[in-house]
Amino acid sequence: MTQQSRRKFIKTTAAASTFMIAGTKVTGPVFGANDRVRICIAGIHGRGRAHMQNFGPMDGVEIAYLADPDSRLFDDRSKMVEDINGHKPKCVQDVRKALEDKDLDVLTIAAPNHWHSLLGIWGCQAGKDVYVEKPCSHNLYEGRKLVEAARRYDRVVQHGTQRRSSNEWDQMVQAAASGKYGKLTVSYGYASKPRGSIGFAEYKEPPKELDFDMWLGPAEKQAYHENLVHYNWHWFWDFGNGEIGNQGVHQMDVARWAVTAATGKVGPESVISMGGRYGYKDQGQTPNTQLTVYDFGD
Repeated sequence: MTQQSRRKFIKTTAAASTFMIAGTKVTGPVFGANDRVRICIAGIHGRGRAHMQNFGPMDGVEIAYLADPDSRLFDDRSKMVEDINGHKPKCVQDVRKALEDKDLDVLTIAAPNHWHSLLGIWGCQAGKDVYVEKPCSHNLYEGRKLVEAARRYDRVVQHGTQRRSSNEWDQMVQAAASGKYGKLTVSYGYASKPRGSIGFAEYKEPPKELDFDMWLGPAEKQAYHENLVHYNWHWFWDFGNGEIGNQGVHQMDVARWAVTAATGKVGPESVISMGGRYGYKDQGQTPNTQLTVYDFGD
């Protein structure tokens, strides 16, 4: 991806059809040929592996493509899909090759955060329905553009905050909002993960099996180091959002869900956040300790 497109990708993609994938359908059915849902999983390391395990056993679902810039994963994940799903998927480093398939129905996104909105927009433009892991965007602007794309191309886009699908969490939220236990005045979301130091990884040439330019995608062009691929990208601003944009999404979502159920207010009147990276010095950039307050008023 060129330097120009790194800087302008979302604005150009959502506002016009410049980046539309040529030769693909703009609308399409949820079910494909022979009433099968044919899906592509983009990002096949951590959460992508979970997508294989969850979608693979479903009746009527064919995992047709695996897309990831790191081809070192292909042999293992392809065998895994074949064992679970009964179909051998095509493996591609560039997801656009999968999106060109007119018989593909759904794109599921488990790539790093900085790819979420762009992949979702590409999927909508290509006539695919989309499941995108949390957070649905790397920043607010990109998230709004994904919503615009879903509406413009009339696609189904689901955001992966899995607690919204849990009966237990729903019952908890309804109980908190019922008034039975008094007025809800404070709703806490708390995430605590054992995150040790990631140290300092030296800059070097990326492995030949990794298309690092594709991995960077819409992010600023920069040198490769092993703290980026595959997990610690979470702690670098160009790719992740720190813990609040990782596990924190789930806890903050449930907390806000309860407030909305109790008050009818969808969003806060103001937000403040503070924190830092404490306890050790390493290559990471995002806070490892952070406190955020959403004020919904009276």
